[in-house]
Amino acid sequence: MPKIRVLVVDDHTIVRDGICALLALAGDIEVVGEAADGRESLDMVKELRPDVVLMDIAMPKLSGLEATRRIAKEYPGTKVLALTQFDDREYVFPLIEAGALGFLTKGAASSELTSAIRCVYRGESFLSPSVAKLMIEDYRQGADLRDKSDPYDQLTNREKDVLKLVAEGYTTQEVADMLVISPKTVEGHKTSLMSKLDVHSRIDLVKYAVRRGIIDI
Repeated sequence: MPKIRVLVVDDHTIVRDGICALLALAGDIEVVGEAADGRESLDMVKELRPDVVLMDIAMPKLSGLEATRRIAKEYPGTKVLALTQFDDREYVFPLIEAGALGFLTKGAASSELTSAIRCVYRGESFLSPSVAKLMIEDYRQGADLRDKSDPYDQLTNREKDVLKLVAEGYTTQEVADMLVISPKTVEGHKTSLMSKLDVHSRIDLVKYAVRRGIIDI
């Protein structure tokens, strides 16, 4: 059975040496090359066509992010596994969007590293526990936001009309005349919509209308 051909990309020689030593112990993985920066990694991918690129993020000449993006676009047969000390949102999500199939922190155990390489080689995704937790937290936050309905949608069409006109500065009588309803009805609609929007003054109502894009100032 052919071995998984891996290119190790990191700008620190001692890190590359350590990774290569670890991978040498895995019978089904072979390190076919090393690169010290993103630009060199592109040249070596073109020449060697490895199965998996173990990619650092912060590197000179060309970042791991840009190198990942170009490898995913130009060499779709080569899978990228990000290996970095960073597991913040600002690093994780851009790399995944760029085409990395896996994300592993440098604090991972050697067994986790080899497992990750095998996963991305098979076309499967692999996330270290800290990154998986980050993804779950973001999903939950997004679900919470989706579950919260926009209070504006709770307004009736007439209340929306009253909101816009009041926010534009028209008096109760002027709103009543324009909508052909009584001033008392206008006040009733205004009280109702302010309650639904949880605003408590005309100034707050205007601010809400501006934020919501209902009126321009």
